[in-house]
Amino acid sequence: MVYLVVINNKEKFFKFLKLRIDIILPNYYNMEKVNLAQKLTLFSEHWSPKIVGELNGQHVKLAKLKGEFVWHKHENEDELFYVIKGCLNIEFRDKTVVVNEHEFLIVPKGIEHRPVANEEVSVMLFEPATTVNTGNTENELTKYHLDNI
Repeated sequence: MVYLVVINNKEKFFKFLKLRIDIILPNYYNMEKVNLAQKLTLFSEHWSPKIVGELNGQHVKLAKLKGEFVWHKHENEDELFYVIKGCLNIEFRDKTVVVNEHEFLIVPKGIEHRPVANEEVSVMLFEPATTVNTGNTENELTKYHLDNI
């Protein structure tokens, strides 16, 4: 079935068009750029990721890291670490990978690892929304509910 809509007023036409776009593309008018530097000023705690975006079932997170994290793995999720500022060591049982500013590393699911930051590091993480920060390890650093900033 096809409907013919006749709108002879330009203002009403654009209002109708926007309504149709909102139905077809619900996030079209909610697109906003994210300033990572500004978002990083909103928190200071370490090892407590904050959600700054969502896409295709993935969370885009920012975190500040300092010291040693826990050994862990994610059974069902790959994890991407993008270093915004600083230098991050990601330890594996057989090697350590140094990730410098403007570099990233993808840790495949099922691989045991431990992030270590000798000095404060700011990172952006891309991972499925179901990812728990400590993976298969539960302790005082485990975060089940993350803040959106």
